[in-house]
Amino acid sequence: MATTLIKESQNDATVFVVDDDEAVRESIGELMRVHGLPVQSFADAWSFLDAVDEETTGCVLLDVRMPGLSGLGAQKALLVRGIHLPVIIVTGHGDVDTAINAMRQGATDFVCKPFRGSQLVQRVRQVLAQEAEHRRARERQSGIHDRISRLNDGERAVLEAVVAGKPNKLIARQLHVSLSTVEARRRRIREKLGTGNLSVLVRMVDCERA
Repeated sequence: MATTLIKESQNDATVFVVDDDEAVRESIGELMRVHGLPVQSFADAWSFLDAVDEETTGCVLLDVRMPGLSGLGAQKALLVRGIHLPVIIVTGHGDVDTAINAMRQGATDFVCKPFRGSQLVQRVRQVLAQEAEHRRARERQSGIHDRISRLNDGERAVLEAVVAGKPNKLIARQLHVSLSTVEARRRRIREKLGTGNLSVLVRMVDCERA
């Protein structure tokens, strides 16, 4: 029977095992727990999808062939819902076409049953480390976007000109404002973004555009 996701532990990276084979779920679950990795198991794709959201962290060990929604269908549903959980496809029916479809949808890896436990644990640890770094990058980008969104249109225009390397006098002429207005906007930009360093501003704008 599928276990429920404990909301209080969502901040911890969890290994989600989605497989209709109870023996496989128990085997992988025990393997992960022995190596100190939190694990949640689900017997079908729908119960797994009902338990995760955009704030969930970890990775998914996802079986391909299951009753109801297939593993590839669940993988696509994660993408549609904007849930950034790396997926490792685990199947006893591995073939080239399945692997290609999984990778096209963004699967991180593809392993076939039977597999060596030590290799699976090693790969899961690698994926969790990568996911943690990606999550930190998304959080940095989100924070930058929030700060830049505080700028009004005039301040944003000055910011774009500043990162393009234009001096204040040229910015004033191009925006048809006074030099003192440009200087005042630059002060507000420093206050709202927390920096006036040009190289930092350039990186922030590049990140926000990305």
